[in-house]
Amino acid sequence: MKITVFVLFLSLTLFSSGAQTTPQKEDRRFPQKENTHRIMSYNIHHGRGMDDKMDIERIGKLIIELQPEVVGLQEVDSMVNRSGNIDIMQQLSAQTGMHATFGYSILHDGGKYGNGMLTRDIPLTVTKIELPGSREARTALVVELEKYVVINTHLSLIAEERIESVKIITDAAKKLDKPVFLLGDLNATPDSPPLEILKKEWQILSNPKHPTSPSINPRRTIDYVLGYVAKGQTYAKHNAQVIDEEVASDHRPLFVDVRLKTAASEVMRTIPYLQNPGKDEMTVMWLTNVPAQSWVEYGTDPAKMQKARTMLEGVMVANNKIHRVHLENLQPGTKYYYRAVSQEITRYSSYYKEFGDTVRSDIKSFTTWSDRKRDFRVIVYNDLHSNMRMFEKLHATVEDNPYDLVIFNGDCFDDVETEADILNRLLAYTPRIKSDEVPSIFIRGNHETRGEYSLQLWNYLGRMGGRSYSAFSLGDTRFVLLDCGEDKPDDHWVYYDMNDFTQHRLNQATFLQEELQSDAFARAGKRILIHHIPIYGTNPESFSPCSDLWIPVLKKAPFNVSLNGHTHRFRVIEKDEAGNHFPVIIGGSNREPDGTVMVLEKKGEQLTLQVINAAGETLLEKEL
Repeated sequence: MKITVFVLFLSLTLFSSGAQTTPQKEDRRFPQKENTHRIMSYNIHHGRGMDDKMDIERIGKLIIELQPEVVGLQEVDSMVNRSGNIDIMQQLSAQTGMHATFGYSILHDGGKYGNGMLTRDIPLTVTKIELPGSREARTALVVELEKYVVINTHLSLIAEERIESVKIITDAAKKLDKPVFLLGDLNATPDSPPLEILKKEWQILSNPKHPTSPSINPRRTIDYVLGYVAKGQTYAKHNAQVIDEEVASDHRPLFVDVRLKTAASEVMRTIPYLQNPGKDEMTVMWLTNVPAQSWVEYGTDPAKMQKARTMLEGVMVANNKIHRVHLENLQPGTKYYYRAVSQEITRYSSYYKEFGDTVRSDIKSFTTWSDRKRDFRVIVYNDLHSNMRMFEKLHATVEDNPYDLVIFNGDCFDDVETEADILNRLLAYTPRIKSDEVPSIFIRGNHETRGEYSLQLWNYLGRMGGRSYSAFSLGDTRFVLLDCGEDKPDDHWVYYDMNDFTQHRLNQATFLQEELQSDAFARAGKRILIHHIPIYGTNPESFSPCSDLWIPVLKKAPFNVSLNGHTHRFRVIEKDEAGNHFPVIIGGSNREPDGTVMVLEKKGEQLTLQVINAAGETLLEKEL
């Protein structure tokens, strides 16, 4: 066997006049599942079709319609007289916007002839393997990409040489440390000796029952896509088609859609983050990079943990990337150990499923709340507006002492246009606040209501009681959390008549009335109100969305303090200063020197509030 490393020809013309626009998936005749790789093979007969016309453009149009990640082409000319002295790979690259690689097998008719590869990504390495070919030299083109390697070949017409060739190719695949695809015109039928040899270490991914040659009334299957499996690689096949194209070449093109098993180290996307804390419950959430089935293993003894899954009307919630497991019937004031577990699902069909690795997070712990445990330390953020540098500075001032809960009081995720806007915040917040051991609660601000992806935000976060507003007790302290909504009237033009926060606030006024009359509120030793937009001390000439609806309800409510944000200016409104029956503390902005973090700390009967800026200066220390 001879392997040659050579200089490849790459052509990228994504922005040239000849580049085609990628069709939207929903408009395509050949839809593709998420997280699959589309691998295509096509013997193009140097561009000469069954109508005896040289037409490279129609081949390119087919590739554009199929939108493959990789295309292996056989019988490719480069500057050959018979095909009009054109560089076929360069022309296809310009038309499709893909990177072109050419590996010639022979010199022919003034130019070169061999195998070509189009790839969506730039190859990492390219090599060429010389194969047996007594009548015509044969080669295999090996292209390494980030996640896998593709070997493209056109085997000899002589049976003995085909057998020797597949052995050489298999030996080459053994030396590679990535999944390997073999594709091309093998000049061998599914039951022939070369294929029988390949089947020992390769999986046929294309459909061998669908003939590929000749293109008109095809009778033989000689074109394939295979995956190397001898090292434990798996390929979940989601689609395999031979395309009904009988004119452009004397072979029919084919493709497969496969999902590769993800490396175990890449399955988990976030660490677990605890939501919806309580005396007898806790919700564990986390994200994966791939669809998975997930569960939580938990218990009071890390050596004896039970399994909790999320079931919906008899069916396990699975094949998703956002995972939420609600642990219930827990014992109050009890330390629980747990870990999040995800097993990749590479294929999820009606009667057949395939799986990748099972990955477990580190064992962590949390302690359920208890009426008896009345001391706590709670961290409150507001108006971070995605300024992660400010968040890091603020958290560095409070993280040294243990804390029991983190509350994000609005405009901390902010203007959610894409999923990445949510993910980037989660990836920043969760490890820093130690979210796998300390629960957090999110309150929506006016900016979180904005953006194309804003309605998806609650999929990634927990809502206590299933609503954007709630009340809970931490020891003998009652917390009431409200959702103010937008900061402009519902009929403002920017909302396009798509908001009705007025009704949402009316619903909360009713909720407040009920909460103030509840036994839990009456029994509480301390009471804390938290919402984003202030309702006291506002400019009489400006719109205050919640003031008229909530102030009458709160007129005599015995709260110890109200924590707000929104104005980007730290402010203290003392009791009765602006018609308020309790002190109002408004946090600062996301810019220096105005950024603030609040710390609520209860020791015995004493409840204190501390406000700190990013420089570590204490702006307020107040007993409530």
